[in-house]
Amino acid sequence: MVNSRPDNYLVWAILSTVLCCLPFGIVSIVYAAKVNGLYAAKQYDEAETASKNAKKWAIIAAVSGVVIDIIYIIFALLGTAAVSA
Repeated sequence: MVNSRPDNYLVWAILSTVLCCLPFGIVSIVYAAKVNGLYAAKQYDEAETASKNAKKWAIIAAVSGVVIDIIYIIFALLGTAAVSA
């Protein structure tokens, strides 16, 4: 049985790092970088786990980036309202 190489989600990891949340994005990049090496070493289960972790951390980075942006906008609007009052 031939195992297909799992997606490494490297593009999503890089995008979430640059556009959303740096610390969580870096974790995603680290896991994404492991996928191809583990697959080449025929450690298929570990490659699959690294792939899932890369995807999970990219999603966490994206969601936390959006949440932080929303909180920033709320505080900015509250600060503007307090100054004009």
